[in-house]
Amino acid sequence: MQDGSQFLCSSVNEKEELFVGAFKIFSAEFKASCGTVEQFLKPTLPEVAIVGRSNVGKSSAINCLVNHKGLAKVGKTPGKTQTINFFEIATNGPRFMLVDLPGYGFAKVPERIRELWGPLIEEYFRTRRNLRGVVVLVDSRRVQESDRAMVEWLMRLRIPVMVVATKADKVTRGHRQAAVRELRVGLGMEEDPLFLSAYTGEGKQMLLDQVRELLTLETSLP
Repeated sequence: MQDGSQFLCSSVNEKEELFVGAFKIFSAEFKASCGTVEQFLKPTLPEVAIVGRSNVGKSSAINCLVNHKGLAKVGKTPGKTQTINFFEIATNGPRFMLVDLPGYGFAKVPERIRELWGPLIEEYFRTRRNLRGVVVLVDSRRVQESDRAMVEWLMRLRIPVMVVATKADKVTRGHRQAAVRELRVGLGMEEDPLFLSAYTGEGKQMLLDQVRELLTLETSLP
């Protein structure tokens, strides 16, 4: 992860931990689907947002993370998420809001819809004082220019960033180091990305622990 100037290490800083033992999610509840800024929920809980390209497997990653197979709808057509969706998460630590942002970079999404997404997401990033960080999902097999652009945008806004490489089960162990190097170079990262497979569960607990680390940050947007 990165706090706006550097990626946070994948290990959790024990001195900053507020909870003991593995971080666990007990329940996830859909709260709102917002297509305009006016519809945003009042910022009463810390928020962790998740974003990625439209075909990166975001819905599957969310469902894996929260142990709820049907929470985020998995569609056959990438780009289906066209609103900002809020889910309230209960854990063995604090409650928080997981915020599912519209996917980016898919050509078949109508231009008029893409034109609405940009300002909506930008306003979310710029105004949510309770936003603790953003999980950026990238395909573990290839880096797109739009992925780097998203990471750089968040960096300029000084929002903590956690990069997660999805579909880890598609990358064999023998090719993993090469994939790591490609991701680091393509995204301009110093730290290795976290690999996640919604199919096998690889990386799930590490991602949860890093979400816990984000929740300990007492940061607010400039």
